[in-house]
Amino acid sequence: MRRSNSGLFWPVLVLVAAVDFCTKALAVSRLVPQRMPHDVYGEVVRFTLVYNPGAAFGLHVGAYSRGIFMVLTIVALVILGRLYAATRAGDVVRTLSLALVCGGAVGNLIDRIRSGSGVVDFIDIGFGDSRWPTFNIADMAVSLGAFLLAWVLWGEDTEIESVPVPAPAAVTAEPRELS
Repeated sequence: MRRSNSGLFWPVLVLVAAVDFCTKALAVSRLVPQRMPHDVYGEVVRFTLVYNPGAAFGLHVGAYSRGIFMVLTIVALVILGRLYAATRAGDVVRTLSLALVCGGAVGNLIDRIRSGSGVVDFIDIGFGDSRWPTFNIADMAVSLGAFLLAWVLWGEDTEIESVPVPAPAAVTAEPRELS
């Protein structure tokens, strides 16, 4: 009997998207006004509400960013869905990595669909004026999942390269008589 990966994939995807949705709702309702830092752990970890109309790290492609990134997200989800469908039953790390990336992508896609303002970001880490770009739970899930997926795929590639290829059999031809 073939074991399915759905018992891990779907709960992780839904959990990531739900936690992302809830934390963003809290950020929007509690972290006002926008761009006002709220210290969590001194100046190192702060919550600061910002809206990102672009992609990761503020990548912006003009007036059509929202639509472009929605389409790109849907294309990425289709590709990730195909990777999931091709995943061997019981491959926990690959399944988990795909669920994390998909859950994060869905979380940010929900923001893009709901609001023209952009994706809600609120986790602000750094020292003084040296800050990492503000991010959210979905971004963390995508980053962790992408790292795990790259590691798994690299391992699969290395595994394929290390499989010994049998040498071709020596061909011995006996001389034939020509008639």
